[in-house]
Amino acid sequence: MSILDRSATVAPANYNRWLVPPAALAVHLSIGQVYALSVFKDPMREHFDASHTQIGVIFSISIVMLGLSAAFGGRWMERNGPRKAMVLAATFWTTGFALSAIAIATEQLWLMYLGYGVIGGMGLGIGYISPVSTLIKWFPDRPGLATGLAIMGFGGGAMLAAPLSSTLLANLGDTEVEALTPTFLTMGAIYLVMMVLGAVVVRVPPKGWKPQGWGPSAHRPKLASGQVNAKNAIKTWSFWMLWIVLFTNVTAGIGILENAKPMIEDLFPAVSAAAAAGFVGLLSLANMGGRIGWSSASDFIGRKRVYMIFLGVGAIAYTLVATVGPKSMLLFVLLVVLILTFYGGGFATIPAYLKDVFGEFEVGAIHGRLLTAWSAAGIAGPLIVNGLLDFLEAKGYVGADLYRPSMLVMVGVLLIGFTANLLVRKIPAKYHEPEDAISDHDRVPVRAAKES
Repeated sequence: MSILDRSATVAPANYNRWLVPPAALAVHLSIGQVYALSVFKDPMREHFDASHTQIGVIFSISIVMLGLSAAFGGRWMERNGPRKAMVLAATFWTTGFALSAIAIATEQLWLMYLGYGVIGGMGLGIGYISPVSTLIKWFPDRPGLATGLAIMGFGGGAMLAAPLSSTLLANLGDTEVEALTPTFLTMGAIYLVMMVLGAVVVRVPPKGWKPQGWGPSAHRPKLASGQVNAKNAIKTWSFWMLWIVLFTNVTAGIGILENAKPMIEDLFPAVSAAAAAGFVGLLSLANMGGRIGWSSASDFIGRKRVYMIFLGVGAIAYTLVATVGPKSMLLFVLLVVLILTFYGGGFATIPAYLKDVFGEFEVGAIHGRLLTAWSAAGIAGPLIVNGLLDFLEAKGYVGADLYRPSMLVMVGVLLIGFTANLLVRKIPAKYHEPEDAISDHDRVPVRAAKES
């Protein structure tokens, strides 16, 4: 098993750094299937004789476990390298699928919670963070582009998983319910192959490696004036401001995602079911496009400025959705698409933002701890939106009056995030790592690596 060790993954002289993004993408496309879990909702409700909430809990558990496993596994991943982390993620993720198949075959919903939710969720967290610090080390010249390429896969994973799931459900049994067990087993096997192939390809750069002719840009201000470890990072003011930034951006995005289809159907009754489904697909494209587009743009305009756009312009967009959006379907769609690009872009840009603030020393571990904000938003977002909808629906509100209050609440949430972003500042020197500690942490020989 020594081939999984970090020391065994140091890049040879002829290694091309552009192989790392596809390796990361293989992992993220696999774990991005979690966004397509709703494809199984109706057949699982029928099979388990369960409510919407009982099936929805599966997704909630997996997202909570994503944040927790990323937080607790981040430093382990930094010490052991991306290959071992990717293999561990593949093991957890595909074990979750196998246990889910057993849960379906034995009609034990609790085993589904344990398999896909807890164990699969652990695979989500480790898989999500596993390539981040490696990509940043390989692309110090374009960290936003590099992380965007990988994290784009998490948003795009659902676009591959949804048709694949539907095809398997239609062909592996006489009914969708009968097809559930073989579908989960088949998808688990596919994802195991994809993730292991990514682990085989991935490499870490040799110590001291830099792209040919590259040096830190003098014209772009850097918040980082030293390297900070994960333990010290959470003691700083800026970490918690960034936690709030991510929490508010994700909460606001969930505010749209949670009710996209019923919202457009209620606001514009003439819209067909097919058009409403197409609207949801368009939001998936916006989510994915925002991940690569905004994270790449952040390399040129800066991470703090990009988040000012996400949170400031996002608050304006939400205000317009609540007030004038219901009067024009075109305006409504354009505004919601814009908000979803901010949602996706926020996920893809945050690793590079962390590198700007804390340095690259343990950026993967710091990123893992920050992802607890995602877990919290995954609980808070649906509670805020659905709680208000249930309350207002009971009062007899319909149409725009039903959705407007939750949209305006999200404006306030985004303004809190906007303020927190402005308060991110340089890390005091007392939290910086000494140079010898950094050298000991990265005990790999210096070699020449090919720059492409």
